[in-house]
Amino acid sequence: MNAYSDLVALAARLGNDELPKSRPALWDAAINQAAARQAAVLLLFGALDRIPAVSGKPLASSELDVLLVERATTLTDHPGQVAFPGGGVDSHDAGVVAAALREAEEETGLDPSGVEILGALPPVPLSVSNFIVTPVLGWWARQTPVDVVDYGESAQVFRVPVRDLLDPDNRVTVVIEHSGRSFRGPAFEVNGVVVWGFTAGILNHVFDELGWSVPWDEKREMPAPI
Repeated sequence: MNAYSDLVALAARLGNDELPKSRPALWDAAINQAAARQAAVLLLFGALDRIPAVSGKPLASSELDVLLVERATTLTDHPGQVAFPGGGVDSHDAGVVAAALREAEEETGLDPSGVEILGALPPVPLSVSNFIVTPVLGWWARQTPVDVVDYGESAQVFRVPVRDLLDPDNRVTVVIEHSGRSFRGPAFEVNGVVVWGFTAGILNHVFDELGWSVPWDEKREMPAPI
């Protein structure tokens, strides 16, 4: 089964409310449901562009990449973090899919007509910013140039080869100390940045569900880059 078929099958399973193999803690975060805002992000996979993976390991889906943005440090919510394109669902959006595509176009210049929507993951509560975020899974069927549209929103827009994300040498556990407690989560060191938090949790979960993950040293830790 090729990577595209794997993604289609995953979207179909999640669309039928099949329970994930392992439910990450981020799906169970406490949040004020009444005050929470709806948001959507675009988890966009596509055929690898002309920039090859750094990793030379023979890993699954070596000819794919995923679109990410580094958020501007001046933003109120999650400043400086690496994220999927996305944002809040506006009143004029026709649902989470429309919101994810609109935000991706506004942030990266992506042409939404080239994106095939495969489905959506279950909504994820983000207590730190009081959002309920729906990750929308997409396939980049007709690729168009992407770049920073507004430096007030994004510091960079980049495509990361899936092979580099799967490489155990690029995997690490980030540790956050808050209110006398330690919180740990998966992270990826790629493209000169650390992908952690919500974005890393979603990627880690999707790779596990697809059967693409390979063992990595979860005891290798670093402080969260905040």
